[in-house]
Amino acid sequence: MKRGARRYEYSLNQVPPAGHLLVSSVQHILLMVIALVFPILFASQMNATADFAASLIAFSMIAAGLGSIIQSVGLPFIGSGYLCPNVCGPSYFSLSLSAAWIGGIPLMRGMIIVAGLVEMALAPIIQRLRRVFPTFIVGLVVAMVGVSIISPSMTSFFGLAFREDAIRSPDILVGMFSLVVMVLANLWGRGIVKMYCLLVGILSGWILALILVPEYWHSFVSVKDSQVFALPALGPEFGGIKFDLKMLIPFVVIAVSGSLKSFGNLLAAQKISEPDLEKTNFVPIRRGLLADGFSTALAGLLGGMAVDTSSSNVGLAGATRVVSRWIGVGAGVIFVILAFFPKFITFLSMIPKPVMGASLVFAGSFMICTGLQEMFSEGWDPRKTFVVGISLFFGLSTAFLPSLYARAPHFIQTFFTDPLPTTTIVAVVLNQVFGLDTLLKKLKSRKENEE
Repeated sequence: MKRGARRYEYSLNQVPPAGHLLVSSVQHILLMVIALVFPILFASQMNATADFAASLIAFSMIAAGLGSIIQSVGLPFIGSGYLCPNVCGPSYFSLSLSAAWIGGIPLMRGMIIVAGLVEMALAPIIQRLRRVFPTFIVGLVVAMVGVSIISPSMTSFFGLAFREDAIRSPDILVGMFSLVVMVLANLWGRGIVKMYCLLVGILSGWILALILVPEYWHSFVSVKDSQVFALPALGPEFGGIKFDLKMLIPFVVIAVSGSLKSFGNLLAAQKISEPDLEKTNFVPIRRGLLADGFSTALAGLLGGMAVDTSSSNVGLAGATRVVSRWIGVGAGVIFVILAFFPKFITFLSMIPKPVMGASLVFAGSFMICTGLQEMFSEGWDPRKTFVVGISLFFGLSTAFLPSLYARAPHFIQTFFTDPLPTTTIVAVVLNQVFGLDTLLKKLKSRKENEE
């Protein structure tokens, strides 16, 4: 345990007592459940049956849970050994939907497997990129991990499900109340209250939502109608696995972008879990990317949606200063078990959207500030100003002006999709270009010394 750590803080390799391990795991599961909105939306877009939706959610949960276990345990050759759970991320959502429309679920499964294999192939290269990712770019990537969840955070915070939805005053009140409780519990709480600040905020916000918004009570009807236990079934929609060369390039590009996102999450997890490291240790990062790619391929093989490392869960670990990797293992095990209990999943999915949004804002705030602290931890110069400034302009423009890139050539669209991968790519390229003079000076000096 770190020097000065309080009683209920658990370090990377420390195993919490059974009770704390269980409750901490549940706290992370509450964030993981939020991501189940993507398979739910996917099924609705496909006009699928209830049985199909249930199976898709279950397979996605199994892949995410197993991925979380592999990631956190840290086996000799795979898994980072950090608290960095897997969830159904938004990165692959639109492209997976396109594949399903073109060739059904078999094509979606096949292309997700390809994306996972691409990420696994990229993992060994990361260790050779120390010069490509200096400290200030590492900090920028970590900060952008938090920035990348602003859109889903704020839409949920205001209780919005669709773009045309009206914002209701009770939803604003619930979101603000939940966030304030989480923050105050973290700042002023002690012991259990501080460690479980997210759980305290979620429960408080949920109770207020039930009081202010009657429809949240009505939503519990669906809980009564769902089964307690059920095995996910491979219906006719899941039959076979297909591939399409026409979709290869888009999925490869998304796989690269997903790798960059997971790279940022793993960097953040390392900074949070091992703050005394003077330089980035790329060995667990490489193993973490290998685990993430394996989990994605496993999701496709099972018939679920592609999974990804969770930014918000890493942020929660940093905010609570509870970074034990065994919590990730516990969350993964419980998540897999819950996949066979539809009634519990339906119940957890009833968490009001403003409460979900407050949870994401809470976790994302820590990620952004951790990255900024890392970025400015060393000396600054004009070169870094232009690398960071220009990359932020282009990266953030993908969120502010998505319609602009929709009109751009297809090649441009593949790289300008999301703030995190776009900012990372531009920053890395500019840093190499602006550093050519320094590189030439070093080569010239080396040549003169040899002579």
